[in-house]
Amino acid sequence: MLRQANLEAGSAMEAPQREAMEFDVVIVGAGPSGLAAAIRLKQLAAERGREVSVCVIEKGSEVGAHILSGAVIDPIALDELIPDWRDKGAPLLTPVTDDRFLILSERGSLRIPAWMLPPLMSNHGNYIVSLGNVCRWLAQQAEALGVEIFPGFAAAEVLFDEQGAVRGVATGDLGIARDGTPKASHTPGVELHAKYTFFAEGARGSLTKQLVERFALRDGIGPQKFGLGVKELWQVDPARHRPGLVVHSQGWPLDSMTGGGSFLYHLEDNQVAVGFVVHLNYQNPHLSPFEEFQRFKTHPAIRPTFEGGKRLAYGARAINEGGLQSVPKLIFPGGCLIGCAAGFVNLPRIKGSHNAMKTGMLAAEAAFDALAAGDGGDRLLAAYPEAFARSWAWRDLHKVRNVKPGLRWGLWLGTLHGGLHMWLNDLGLGFLVPWTMKHAKADHETLKPAAAAPRIVYPKPDGVVSFDLLSSVFLSNTNHEEDQPVHLRLKDPAIAIAVNLTLYDAPEQYYCPAGVYEIVAGEGGRPRLQINAQNCVHCKTCDIKDPRQNIDWVVPEGGGGPNYPNM
Repeated sequence: MLRQANLEAGSAMEAPQREAMEFDVVIVGAGPSGLAAAIRLKQLAAERGREVSVCVIEKGSEVGAHILSGAVIDPIALDELIPDWRDKGAPLLTPVTDDRFLILSERGSLRIPAWMLPPLMSNHGNYIVSLGNVCRWLAQQAEALGVEIFPGFAAAEVLFDEQGAVRGVATGDLGIARDGTPKASHTPGVELHAKYTFFAEGARGSLTKQLVERFALRDGIGPQKFGLGVKELWQVDPARHRPGLVVHSQGWPLDSMTGGGSFLYHLEDNQVAVGFVVHLNYQNPHLSPFEEFQRFKTHPAIRPTFEGGKRLAYGARAINEGGLQSVPKLIFPGGCLIGCAAGFVNLPRIKGSHNAMKTGMLAAEAAFDALAAGDGGDRLLAAYPEAFARSWAWRDLHKVRNVKPGLRWGLWLGTLHGGLHMWLNDLGLGFLVPWTMKHAKADHETLKPAAAAPRIVYPKPDGVVSFDLLSSVFLSNTNHEEDQPVHLRLKDPAIAIAVNLTLYDAPEQYYCPAGVYEIVAGEGGRPRLQINAQNCVHCKTCDIKDPRQNIDWVVPEGGGGPNYPNM
């Protein structure tokens, strides 16, 4: 049994030993990919009469607590994983019945006819869902098969064996004070040892980031690209509710060189999910994705849906947008990346759950075969990336691989280029575009100095369809134990003022959708950065967009963060 590293308590002390648990496979994250992998492993074990022990750990207080997505889901992967999901009561209750796409100006809107849109953008056969509720249902299916799921336990450390291969993870300690000393309630973390560890942390996972660096998983591969999605759930006037209606938009309130767009999905029970995505390669450091979202809801084509309604929930999350050319190497000794930890979102379709589930299933099949046959000693799941390259998930991403890079030319030219590229693939003429475009820059490299960018004056919220930031964060049900180490760490605190404030007007105070970062008067009236870590909704935007990559997001105590009811 390994010993826990000594706590930095000001003086040397021997730390208590951590307990260890042994499994065949440990999965970090109870999202669509992690739960699909767990289910597939147990299905194979039952089919082939072999015992396989599987554990899933989840940093949220319950499965689904940290899940946030639009979401319109393509059931292709679920059809493969659980063909009788309808009979088993899966919460896919609202099929898409009407699919609309709008181009917005400040006061007007233009609806693009469906026949002009590439067929792969059609939502026919898809379902409007709460992805959190889908994950809760998947967890029930997994537990019925014998998967052990532990919510409220955050994986804080990757464990390695003597050869440098991953041998599992350790959960974070509970009961550590802000100064790093153990409180009376201190409980050491637990080590979870495994023959294979799957990392399904979602976009910009903290352990995934370490693994990418340690095993050089991005060598020869372009940067990942991201967007920030901000979402609300509303109960609307029944007279304004259209079950199955899907509306997407581009244009206002963003300028033509800032990528992004909106979604508006009518679920069951008079509920509407509305959200706004801003691509994080934006240039103006004064831009606030939260404020752009609030402004969007005041548009004449959007506002009537919400008048007379009630806002139920709020949240935000980073989204992978890089596509196929940004997917890193998927395997390393002792483990692999699945789902959004690697980045399988199809940006034009605004969907990733189907690909996340499929990659989890493919990794599970590779791991099961390796466990059954013995892995030859290298502990590499080589069959997983090989299977991905032959799968429909790869083809799904390959068709749209040049859409995101083309947006560097601006909204209109980039959209025209992407639409042409998708039409050629839909017509079977993809051979006409055999090239793959590269992403030029990482998102943290794109900000202009504040002096070179216009200030943006956002209107005050009206309290009817637009709202202030703090009342919004309240609706995310976010909670962290306040007396714990700050989980948003500055590598060099001086950079916050000397670089971020001086050159960029502290962009973290604008891009954070939870009011975590504030510039306040410090000693002698000098400005300082205040971090309100208890507000953090775990979106990871600060880790992605900070211009000097000075902010490092690490997991707080397990169970902390948002508690989304059905986002």
